Amino acid sequence: MYVRADVFLDERGFMLARVALALSVAVLLPPHLHSQTSSSNAPPSVRLSGYIQGRLTGQEDVGLTGSINRARLSAAGSVAGDVSWRIQGEFRTGNVGTGRASVALQDAYVRWTHNTLGMQIGQFKTPFTREFITSLSEVETADRATVVDSLAPKRDIGLMADYALGGRATIVVGIFNGEGQNVTSNTDSTELGVARVTYRPTPFLMLGVNAARYFADSTRYGVDANVEAPWIILRGEYIGQHRDILDVDDDKGWYVLVAAPVRPWLQPLLKFEWFERSGVAPDASKNRAWTAGVNLFPWGRATRFTLEYVSRKVGEPGVRRGLGLAQAQVIF
Repeated sequence: MYVRADVFLDERGFMLARVALALSVAVLLPPHLHSQTSSSNAPPSVRLSGYIQGRLTGQEDVGLTGSINRARLSAAGSVAGDVSWRIQGEFRTGNVGTGRASVALQDAYVRWTHNTLGMQIGQFKTPFTREFITSLSEVETADRATVVDSLAPKRDIGLMADYALGGRATIVVGIFNGEGQNVTSNTDSTELGVARVTYRPTPFLMLGVNAARYFADSTRYGVDANVEAPWIILRGEYIGQHRDILDVDDDKGWYVLVAAPVRPWLQPLLKFEWFERSGVAPDASKNRAWTAGVNLFPWGRATRFTLEYVSRKVGEPGVRRGLGLAQAQVIF
């Protein structure tokens, strides 16, 4: 048995011609067809992130206390149609005594974006106050100001839309149950409306104004200004709450923070805060505090060590107490 050389060459030439034709077609295909062909069957990507904060505090008559201040894990991704999603949970170590460790849902929402317009539905932060909508892992101090913790509506379930104007201004409006985090029913049948507008007149300056209306009984309002330059950080907010029924002065408070990134790894800071709830108890509710501290970033921004001393006076005339704090944070 034998094979003729001219037949073998013809068959090999035919095979080479087919390969060359296939390669030519692949090269000439438009780029968007390449991506559709290669990625149509690929599963959507999922990005994991989060942060952990370990804390040690010392206070007179209390002593030293260690705690896991925050332990959060997030998953986020996107699907076709400019749709993205995010889920975040917080791991809790339990309370003193019989409290058990648990996992609490923080964020769970779906978001659609088109150019400068965005809409999202689910559970997430209400757009009220600059310090609250900023992740605690990025706030300069270990804790938020008392007025923010007390008057910001926090997380809720609802629908929100945001629109950017010319790269300088942003408008955000949302409607929520008004019942808070992880409450799936609207027990009082009234809603919470929240709106925030920000404007950046210069690259270093951001101005903001926000309002939140609990349609059943009260209105919360606030303004903020933030300066972020390579050599200085200045932040300040004023927040208030007006009750429709009670004939009392508004709850109100403010804070001012200054921080100086003197080195990439070194950031000293100073913060003063003042808060008063006249509707609760005009004298006993007065809360004033100084915070002096330093943030250390020995291996970049993913790792942060915070050392603080907080001097707080509650009530009138009140008693001033000091608290020392050391916190280690890792973002991943």
